[in-house]
Amino acid sequence: MPRVLRIINRFNLGGPTHNAAYLTKYLGDDYETLLVGGMWDPSEEGSKHILQDLGIEPLILPEMRRDIAPWRDREAYRRIKRLIKEFKPDIVHTHASKAGAVGRLAASEMNVKAIVHTFHGHVFHSYFGSLRTNIYKNIERFLARKSSRIIAISDRQKEELVAEHRICEEDKVSVIPLGFDLTRFRTDRAQKRALFRQVYGLKEDEVAVGIIGRLVPIKDHDLFLRVLEKAARSSSKRIRAFIVGDGEERDRLEQLCAELGIRFVAGPFFNGHGFGHGFRDRPMVEPVTLTFTSWIKEVDIVNAGLDIVMLTSRNEGTPVSLIEAQASDRPIVSTDVGGIENVVLPGRTALLRRSGDIEGLTADLVSLVERPELRSDLGSKGWAYVQERYHYTRLVHDMGQLYASLLN
Repeated sequence: MPRVLRIINRFNLGGPTHNAAYLTKYLGDDYETLLVGGMWDPSEEGSKHILQDLGIEPLILPEMRRDIAPWRDREAYRRIKRLIKEFKPDIVHTHASKAGAVGRLAASEMNVKAIVHTFHGHVFHSYFGSLRTNIYKNIERFLARKSSRIIAISDRQKEELVAEHRICEEDKVSVIPLGFDLTRFRTDRAQKRALFRQVYGLKEDEVAVGIIGRLVPIKDHDLFLRVLEKAARSSSKRIRAFIVGDGEERDRLEQLCAELGIRFVAGPFFNGHGFGHGFRDRPMVEPVTLTFTSWIKEVDIVNAGLDIVMLTSRNEGTPVSLIEAQASDRPIVSTDVGGIENVVLPGRTALLRRSGDIEGLTADLVSLVERPELRSDLGSKGWAYVQERYHYTRLVHDMGQLYASLLN
């Protein structure tokens, strides 16, 4: 039986963890898989519950962390080499940048038969200055030469890797979109919507707008807040907004709210015991414009309660929040960056604008707030688009075929 050593940056909430978990669980009897990952940042919500729900026990490498630290990275490299020597994998498959660098170098040094790397995103624009960006591009070009196959998670990402940033040749790249179990976004939606709106004191005539993800610069929550402020002044309807997630930008974003005149409050939080046990039970005061909820693992309840989902990122690979929004029949307003154009149906499930277009995003948001029939129209097409395209069974099938072709 072929063996796969699967290495991921860290187990935080997001597409890479889901991708690695479902492949580890459902490749089945055809492959024996060892899942290895680094530590998540203190500012991030860990995702070991995803692995536990699937009955997966990963190996954690404390040395492998998000930040660059040569002494720790060197030790992670040595640990992975020892793992390869002990586990004797036929395939080493790395996910995201840090794991991709350390894991591919170790696999190449140990002469592993097949070396596969998945780009879940990239840092080739909107993260760093030109000098640092060019350094990262050259590193990835070097690592690509040591790879048997590069996996892009969207057609747009493949185009960026091959034509725009020239990381590798086209024939080395396969497009395999992410896969998830989306069924929870289709069940008990009326009850979940009632729960969310009751906890946050939402009235029937209030339109709930939410953005879901880490509070980090690349997600550009500043743009979300500025669009929100303009939309609230332009719309005849009452807008309630929710920032779902947490991170290093939290304090600064609260300061920006104060500067923009956006009233905000923190919480209440979901207590993690599952549907029906609910959020921390305390009465809400007067309704507020914006709520910082921090992390909520039961994001299916969030999507059921929202009316519109937004994303304002400067760069994206395959944003999970937009897949989940479409599975929940929620219309989307988003920036048109990275692989987003492949994740949604532009103009049919989502209204897209270029990054930084405050006026355009505001117009789209106000249009959806003011027109419930438009919200219904865009939302109704989402499930048909994502149910098979982003289901984990398709992911597992595609990856299994790729592995077999490499080993043969």
